Amino acid sequence: MIWTFKHFKELTTSELYDILTLRNKVFVVEQNCVYNDTDGKDKESWHLSGHIDNMLVAYVRILPPGLSYTEASIGRVVTDPAYRSHGHGIELMKMAIEKTLSHFNVKNIRISAQCYLLKFYSDLGFTAVGEEYLEDDIPHIEMLFGEEGGLNQPLNNQTLRPLNP
Repeated sequence: MIWTFKHFKELTTSELYDILTLRNKVFVVEQNCVYNDTDGKDKESWHLSGHIDNMLVAYVRILPPGLSYTEASIGRVVTDPAYRSHGHGIELMKMAIEKTLSHFNVKNIRISAQCYLLKFYSDLGFTAVGEEYLEDDIPHIEMLFGEEGGLNQPLNNQTLRPLNP
């Protein structure tokens, strides 16, 4: 796997196209979830991409502190369906955690995890915090990596609704 770590401004149009194509392929088509993927946060974020034979197979968006949460965050975690079950997702998240901690010089990372991936993220050192909620009609839970802290609300409460009101 060949990794690239770039700020939005450094991405080529071809790289951006590949990123949006993979995100659309998984989050919109595979998960059957119509939502606005281009939420305005990409331009302020860093993008970690993994390629095999010049094909994008793994990707995450790394958000600076203050953009989604008080803490830095990792989102849009995706592996191409054709490349799953080979450990690429674990490798991707380990690399994303390392890049987030070192690049932003932080001790905590907050994510919004799809609930079915709770064990995956727990095995990587994340701890569930707060209650489950719906984000774009998919059950999610906030998780925190690093020193434990209080539950911070997202800075932008778009489409967040309690799962069990």
